Amino acid sequence: MTEIKIRATETKILNESLQIDAYLAEPIAKGRHSAIVVIQEIFGVNSHIRDVTDRLAREGYVAIAPAIFQRTAPGFNVGYSESETKQGRVYKDQTQATQLLSDIQATIAYLRTLPSVKEDAIGAIGFCFGGHVAYLAATLPDIKATASFYGAGIATMTPGGGVPTIAHTSEIQGMLYAFFGTQDPLIPIEQIDQIEAELQKCSETHRVFRYAAGHGFSCDQRSDYSPKAAGDAWEHVKELFGGMRENFVPLRKEG
Repeated sequence: MTEIKIRATETKILNESLQIDAYLAEPIAKGRHSAIVVIQEIFGVNSHIRDVTDRLAREGYVAIAPAIFQRTAPGFNVGYSESETKQGRVYKDQTQATQLLSDIQATIAYLRTLPSVKEDAIGAIGFCFGGHVAYLAATLPDIKATASFYGAGIATMTPGGGVPTIAHTSEIQGMLYAFFGTQDPLIPIEQIDQIEAELQKCSETHRVFRYAAGHGFSCDQRSDYSPKAAGDAWEHVKELFGGMRENFVPLRKEG
C-alpha cells in the first residue's frame, strides 16, 4: 500500500479574543476527509503529539493538535523529565473544563472551514491528561468517535473542579474507546472498572482495552513505553476512526 503523503503546518485557531496555537497535518489528496482533534499530554504539543498527528494524517485524516495550555502557558512544549513533568502538572491544574471544551469546539469550527475536511465526521484522541480531556470532549455533539488513552482522574475529578468527569458519561453521543495500563500507578484498577461499567451502561459500542503496561505506554519517549501494547492499541484506534469514516451510528441502550 502506498503511503499517503502529508503536509504539516503551524496554524492558529480563533476562540473569541484568544488565538490558540495548533499543529495541523493533512493528507495530500483530493476530496474531503474525516478529521481528528489530537489532545496533548501535560507536556504541550511536543514531538510525540506532532508525531501522532502526522500518523493520523498518513492514515487519511486531517489531524490537528491545539495547544490546550494556551491560556496559561503559551508555547509550552517540553519533554518527559521530572522537572518538566512537575511544571506540566502546574499548568494542568490551572485548566477548567468549560474553557477546554470551548477551545475544542473552536478547533472543530476551524476544521470545518478547511476545504479538506468532511464536516460531519470529526473525532478526538487524547493521551494522559489529554485522555481525560478527550473523554470530556466526547460529550460534544460534533464528536463522532473518541480514543481516550490513560486519562487519569476521570472517575474522581474534573478540570477546574465540580462533579467528576465520569458523571457526564451519559452525554457521550458517539463511540468511545478507552485504553488503560493495568500497572499504571495513576489509575487504580478499581477506577478502570468504574469507567468501564459506566460506559457499558450508556452504550454497547463503547469499549475499554487493558494492557499489562504502565502509564504512557503508547509514547515511545516515555519509560513506560510498550511497543506491543502501543501497536495493538493503534490498530483499535484505526478501527474506531475507520468506523466513523464509514458514518458509523452507535447503538445506544434504552432506559
